[in-house]
Amino acid sequence: MASHRRPKQPGRARVTVLTATAAAAVALTSQAAHADPKASKAEVKEKVDKYYEEAEQATEKYNGAKEKQDKLDQQVTDLQDKVARGQEEINKLRNGLGSLATAQYRSGAVDPSLQLLLSSDPDGYLDKASTLNQVSAKQASTLKQISEKQRVLKQQRQEATGKLKDLAETRKVLGEQKESVQEKLAAAKEQLNTLTAAERAEVMGEKEKADGGKSGDGARAGRDDSRPDLGKDVPTSGRAAAALAAAQGKIGSPYVWGATGPGSFDCSGLTGWAYAQAGVTLPRISQDQANAGTRIYDQSQLKPGDLVLFYGDLHHIGLYAGNGMTLHAPKPGANVRYESMGNMPFQFGVRIG
Repeated sequence: MASHRRPKQPGRARVTVLTATAAAAVALTSQAAHADPKASKAEVKEKVDKYYEEAEQATEKYNGAKEKQDKLDQQVTDLQDKVARGQEEINKLRNGLGSLATAQYRSGAVDPSLQLLLSSDPDGYLDKASTLNQVSAKQASTLKQISEKQRVLKQQRQEATGKLKDLAETRKVLGEQKESVQEKLAAAKEQLNTLTAAERAEVMGEKEKADGGKSGDGARAGRDDSRPDLGKDVPTSGRAAAALAAAQGKIGSPYVWGATGPGSFDCSGLTGWAYAQAGVTLPRISQDQANAGTRIYDQSQLKPGDLVLFYGDLHHIGLYAGNGMTLHAPKPGANVRYESMGNMPFQFGVRIG
């Protein structure tokens, strides 16, 4: 006889597990169907270039804030020294008047006017003394000195207070720009980590040809063992020649934001250091270096050693090397190298006199 026993139903726990497993499988399948494909090398390069450009913009702002901070630090120190010296001079003058008053007191002939000598209001004292005609010429001269020094001291203290406020604000800006640089560099690194080592090298320009920035098996623009055809132009001055030669000696040195040499550089750090070796002091940031000489808008008129500026906000700078090439510290992760000027939006050159 056939059994009429009902088949055993799966337990509730088992049903729950099976249901969850099926749901997860459906979710994974759905995610796979809608997942973004791996970004192409060109897309990664575009993003990395964008992050590095933004990082360099923030770097020049950081450099400007750092330069301002250093100047304010020195100005505050100088003002504080002046205030200290001024107060010391006032104290000496007051002590001299006090000694005179003490001597008169001991002799029993205290001049009534000396009762006001240490007043906090020397000008008021002079007004009263001139009326009473009770102050000697020497005492009047001393009080005038005290009054004048007090006025100067008050001005210096007010100026120092203002400088300290500026310094605090500048330090805040400095911290913000530093954070911005680090964020951009981290974003670029994240993008680069999605590529193979060979792809990363190509994106960073280590395989670019010196004749125009194209990839290939020719001479590489980003390496210190290559020298592109720089033509036969000669610098316009010995200082320009010396600056270019100094920068050529640093080919292969790493780009480090905020660095001014001699082991590493950012873009304006390299140009500033190079000209310093030629005995010329340039401002710290690229936008200020743009005003350090005569501007040359016709690229065909450039001579080796001229400064060359790129991008509308002038956040990148290099040295003209000849034949349409610049020698510069290009970007984070890359080394000082020659590169075609056609790879960047040229604005104008600057000839240092």
